[in-house]
Amino acid sequence: MLIDPPHWPGPRGLMWSHLVSDHSLDELHAFAGRLGMPVRAFDRDHYDVPETVHRMAVDLGAEAVSSRELLHRLIDAGLRRRKRR
Repeated sequence: MLIDPPHWPGPRGLMWSHLVSDHSLDELHAFAGRLGMPVRAFDRDHYDVPETVHRMAVDLGAEAVSSRELLHRLIDAGLRRRKRR
């Protein structure tokens, strides 16, 4: 499980992170469930996680990585899902 720093502006004036798995979407959904993330926070290949949950994700075992590393590892795992045009 990987999480990038909360530096993406989002709803409610919070900064947001991306939570991904570099193994499987099943693993991602299970971990997000442990965090109490709603299904609506899932977007194609990641969960949008508010800064208020970032520390809990790391405490539960998510590896804190840069946004660049997160994207590279997601692509390398074959789990990247691009937006359709």
